[in-house]
Amino acid sequence: MSMPAAVSLWEAGARDGLQNEAVEVSTAIKIELIERLAGCGLKKIEAASFVSPKWVPRMADSAAVMAGLRREPGVVYQALTPNLRGVAAAVAAKVEHIAVFPAASESFSRRNLNSSIADSMAGIAKVCAEAKARGLRVRGFISTVIGCPFEGAVEPEKVAAIARTLLDLGCSDIGLGDTIGVGTPRQVRKLIEACAEVVPLEKLGVHFHDTYGQALANILMALEMGVAVIDSSVAGLGGCPYAPGATGNVATEDVVYMLDGLGIDSGVDLAELVRTAWWISDRLGRPPVSRVARALKSKCL
Repeated sequence: MSMPAAVSLWEAGARDGLQNEAVEVSTAIKIELIERLAGCGLKKIEAASFVSPKWVPRMADSAAVMAGLRREPGVVYQALTPNLRGVAAAVAAKVEHIAVFPAASESFSRRNLNSSIADSMAGIAKVCAEAKARGLRVRGFISTVIGCPFEGAVEPEKVAAIARTLLDLGCSDIGLGDTIGVGTPRQVRKLIEACAEVVPLEKLGVHFHDTYGQALANILMALEMGVAVIDSSVAGLGGCPYAPGATGNVATEDVVYMLDGLGIDSGVDLAELVRTAWWISDRLGRPPVSRVARALKSKCL
C-alpha cells in the first residue's frame, strides 16, 4: 500500500501536553498556545478536558480557555468528555467535537478511569448517544493499545474489538494510543492489521509516545500501511499521569519535518511551529525535547 499524499494532524500539546506539567500554566498562556498552533496551520487541536479537577487539576480552567479563545474558521477544537457531565460542560463551552477514551488494558482502565473496561464502554455508549442528540462529533481514543504499565503486552485483537465497538457507537474516527511508548514498528503493523479488519483504514489514527525513541519509526510504519491521521504534541509536551514512566508525545515539529521529507502534505508551517515550540518551552522553563526544534532554533527564531 502506498503512503498517503496528505495527512491530518491532531495537535495534543495544549491538552495532553499541558495536563501533566508540574508547574501551573495560566489560562492566558493556554489560550495563546492554542491560537499560535492554529496560526501554524494545524486544523485539529485538543483544547480542553472536561474531567474532574480532582483527577486532572491542570485542566480545571477548560471552560475559561474555551470562552477566551479566538476560534479560527475551519479549525476543530476538541475537548475530552469522560461522562454526561463532561458533555454538558462541553456544550456550555460551545465545543462541537468531543473525545471519549477507553483503555485496552483492564488494570489501566481501573486506575485511569476508575472502572472496568466493560463499565467504561457502557458509560461511553451513553456519552455517544448524548453527543449524537446534541449534534456533536465524537472521536474514540483507545489508550494502552500495545502495552500496559501494569499488565505488559496488549493483544491487537482486543484493541480491534474496542475500536469496532466505538465505531458502532458512532465515533467518527478511532485513535490508537501507545500510552507508554513501548511499541515497535512490527507491533504497530500487527495492531493496524487487526484493527483494519473491523474498522475502515481511513478512520484509524495513531498516537505515539516516544519513551523508547520509536515514535517516528512507528509513524512511518503506519504511513506505509496507509494511515493518514497522526497525533503529536508541540515541543514533545506530555505524558500520562496514570502511566508510570511514560514520557512525552512525539513532537509535532519532528513529525512535520519527516512528512516534509517524504513529500506528504500536513498543511503546517514548520518554521512557525518551531517558534511556537520555543515560545511554550520558554514559559515552562526548559528547552523543547524536539530535536528539530533545537536544530532549527537559530534559523527560525
